[in-house]
Order: sequence, then C-alpha cells, then structure tokens
Amino acid sequence: MVYYRLASPNPRTYIGSGKVAEIKSAINALDVETVIFDDELSPGQLRNLEKAFGGDVRVCDRTALILDIFNQRAATHEAALQVALAQMEYQLPRLTRMWTHLERQSGGQVKGMGEKQIEVDKRILRTQIGVLKKELESVRKHRKQYRSRRVAIPVPVVSLVGYTNAGKSTLLNQLTGANVLAENRLFATLDPTTRRVQMQNGKEFLLTDTVGFIQKLPTTLVAAFRATLEEIAESSLLVHVVDISHPLAEQQIEAVEKVMSELDVSSIPKLVVWNKVDRVDDPQKVKLEAEETGDTICISALTGEGLDDFCNAVHEKLKDSMVWVEALLPFDKGDLLSTIHKVGMVKETEYTENGTLIRAHVPLRFAQLLKPMRHLVKDTSISQRG
Repeated sequence: MVYYRLASPNPRTYIGSGKVAEIKSAINALDVETVIFDDELSPGQLRNLEKAFGGDVRVCDRTALILDIFNQRAATHEAALQVALAQMEYQLPRLTRMWTHLERQSGGQVKGMGEKQIEVDKRILRTQIGVLKKELESVRKHRKQYRSRRVAIPVPVVSLVGYTNAGKSTLLNQLTGANVLAENRLFATLDPTTRRVQMQNGKEFLLTDTVGFIQKLPTTLVAAFRATLEEIAESSLLVHVVDISHPLAEQQIEAVEKVMSELDVSSIPKLVVWNKVDRVDDPQKVKLEAEETGDTICISALTGEGLDDFCNAVHEKLKDSMVWVEALLPFDKGDLLSTIHKVGMVKETEYTENGTLIRAHVPLRFAQLLKPMRHLVKDTSISQRG
C-alpha cells in the first residue's frame, strides 16, 4: 500500500515521476501483476502508467475496480444490464490503449491498422451501448408500471439506504422473513427488493432494500442504476442504516448523504439507524449518544435487538407524512375500512345511518382515493392537532 499527498494530480501520470519509479521498483521486487489507484484516472494517465510500469502490468483505477465487483455481484438480468452499460461507457474513451501494439500511422493519408481497429471497436461499442440503453429503458418502464400498481395499494413505502455492507439486507430479512442475500462483503445487493412488514400494532408498510453506496461513487454507476435509485424517490420514508461499529462510520455517513443530495430526495422524511450496536466496545454509551442526537435508533439487525423501537419510530415518522381526513364510508366498503386501519392511524370511528364516519391520519395518496367520500381534508400541519 502506497500513500501519496499531492497538491494536484499530474496530468500525465496522476502521481509524480519519483513515485512512478518507486512503484515500478516494488512491482519488479514483488512480481506484481495489477496496480490499483484509489481514484479515477483519465485514459491518458492509464496508458502512460501502464507504459511506465511495463506492458504486463495492469493499471486499474477505483471506477474499474468497483465495476469489476459489481459485475461479480450482478445476479439478475436487470443488474447485469446496468453493470454492462456502466462498463461499456467506462471503456469507450479508453479503447485507444488496447491497440498500441498495432501500427498507428502509415504513409500518405491512409490510416494505420491500429487507428482503423479503434474506430471499428468504438462503433461496435456505441451500438452495444444503444441496445443496452433501450433494454434498460424497457426495464424502467416495467418498474414504473409496477410502482403504479403498488401505489394503488396505499401502503407506505420505506426505503433502506446506506453505505455498502451496513446491514440493510440483514435488517430486511429480520423484519420480513425474506431470504435476501446478506453477506459480509461489498455490494452484495444490487437489485431493489421490496417486502411487506407487519408491525405488532397491526400496521403495515413496504420495506425496500437498495444498492449500497460508497465514497466517490462513479457517476457512470449512478446513471446506470437510475431505475434502481428511482425506488428511493418514491418512498414515504428513508431509513439511513449506519454500521456504527465501523471505524470510518462518520465518513461513510457523509458519503451516503452526498449521494442522497445528488438524488434530490431532501424533502422525504428520514430516520437514522445505527446498526451493529452489539459490536461496539460500549453499547450503552452509543445508545446515549443516539438519544442526544435525536431521530436515531440503535439496533442489531443480526440479533434482533432494538427492532421494536425501530418499528415504533417508523410508525411515528410515517405519521408526519400523513394528512387528516374525515370520510363517510358506505357499509359495503368494509375492505376500505380495513385498509385504513392497516395503513393509517384511526382517531375515531362513528357508525351512522348512511355508513361509517371515520376520522384518521392516512397517506396522502390514499386520501386522494377517499376524496369522493371525504367530509374534510386538512393539510399536514393542521392535522397534527388531531
């Protein structure tokens, strides 16, 4: 591992010539095959570094490494499409370094073999990128239709977000009995998974597990995983899961918040969950810090500790996003009344000659469904007096 502090990156080799020579010596001494840079390198920097280190040494930047990991983790057709698109868009400007062994120039105006091969490969790659984008757009439309059907069932949607390996999938499995892959490794989950959670008080919400974030997440991945990340924008509540036992927990929190700000979801209510509290040296101290922070719950998704507190906090947070309604339901709408009890918070029920008069906090989209039967709908700020 080599660390290097730079005022600004070298435009040719990212690092200085002295550090290039030092790394080359280490490569020869240790018989190194791959050199990984923890930052994104330009095509020119990659080409110059490989030339400096020797033709048999592969130079890999942060983006290429993450793409390789994503490629190994892609378990579904959608994830495979998303990763393939990101890889191709990453490779497109870097094709020139693949053909340096061929002739780049020839006499007169005739292009060299290498240059012609580059043009052919770029054209093929652009065509493949176009095909993948069309397939992903089809996936995006299908997911949008799925979300539309889900909106018709007015259960609040809670999305788990957080740094990779924070324990989001384990939390989903604990609460829902799902069998989502949950392993101690980076990016174990690439596809969003949604399951229904039934709380002890009979209330329900949908819980969605999303792809884990990471510091300096490549923009190509953010773009490729647009269909996945759109799930977050449709949420009633975001649950930011933090591995509080990790020594770099603060930096991971900042990385997640940075990506969230880029997704423009600041208007969605958020609940912070400090996970893996069973692994910290002083759990009681951490719990006291969480109480002082406010809107923070301590849990262990692995052991189940704190899950009741988590569900109660979700319940209270969802209430903030609801509106107050008074609606007269015909007696033949018993299923609707049952749904209100599941997804809303019923304040009062009164049986009249014409039907059941119900006063409750309900999700905004559900309030729209009740519009023909409503007596009164107030805004959220007024409703909280109810």
